[in-house]
Amino acid sequence: MEDPRGDKITIPLLLARKAAGPKIVCLTAYDHPTAKILDEAGVDLILVGDSLGMVVLGYANTVPVTMDEMIHHTRAVSRAVKRALVVGDMPYFSFHLSADETVRNASRFLKEGGAAAVKIEGASKKRLKLVEAMVEAEIPVMGHVGLTPQSIHHLGRYRVKGTGAEEARRIAADAVNLERAGAFAVVLESVPVEIAEAITRKLKIPTIGIGAGPACDGQVLVFHDMMGYSTGYMPKFVRKYADLHGVMSRAVETYSSDVREGRFPDDATSYHLKPDVLAHALYPRASTAEVDRGAPPAPAAAAGAGARSKGRSPKGSAKR
Repeated sequence: MEDPRGDKITIPLLLARKAAGPKIVCLTAYDHPTAKILDEAGVDLILVGDSLGMVVLGYANTVPVTMDEMIHHTRAVSRAVKRALVVGDMPYFSFHLSADETVRNASRFLKEGGAAAVKIEGASKKRLKLVEAMVEAEIPVMGHVGLTPQSIHHLGRYRVKGTGAEEARRIAADAVNLERAGAFAVVLESVPVEIAEAITRKLKIPTIGIGAGPACDGQVLVFHDMMGYSTGYMPKFVRKYADLHGVMSRAVETYSSDVREGRFPDDATSYHLKPDVLAHALYPRASTAEVDRGAPPAPAAAAGAGARSKGRSPKGSAKR
């Protein structure tokens, strides 16, 4: 079987995966070492999501995340990646005022952040025009419909979207309209399996699911959730593949105990001087043999000896 990690991921390659497979693997990353691991493991899409506000920066939701914060983290991720396609998530209010400002902000992800594309939530008429404007400016765009976390204050809480007939039709129409506007892919978040499957069949562009069932062309999860790094409430759609929080907690507890009880550092984790260097560095008047025996340093010469050797008397005994 051909190694899926072999090809540099491009948008044409992702579009080809829609028909030929294999499914697209996507995870979030917010820093250089994590992105390097994901890239080397063969992840196809790395999303620098505004979810960093909650899992990295400690915000209650994604709304406070700024453009500068997103660019900072996107730049760190891009420096690590050689194969995956990096997508920068446009934060709240970076695309709400005008098309010009939206294109300007989106371009920062490519020019400053090193990303290859951006993601934008929603598919209102105004939002679709913004997608068209970004595509016109040669900025690849990934859409996002279903649950849109930046709308938390309007929604009141995070919940499954599309459970009613009217809402389901609207989500499907939004996905189609994003494709028409020029999006190269669309995220389907927290929607029933049947809706995601119908949308996936209808679109020519890939669907990336998160809580949208197995029929999507690819899947994405928040790295901190799937690795067991996050704690507290987890959505139903999260599968934990590790217990990173537990591993790290136990490691820190062991380190703390070792430090308090004098087990760390030990001889194996300490540096030593060679005896001859030690003799000259700390005991300049002692021989190497004396240093080896632990002999104390030779007493310093009496004060003023150096002065007398040059023909001068100590202080208070000036020659007449």
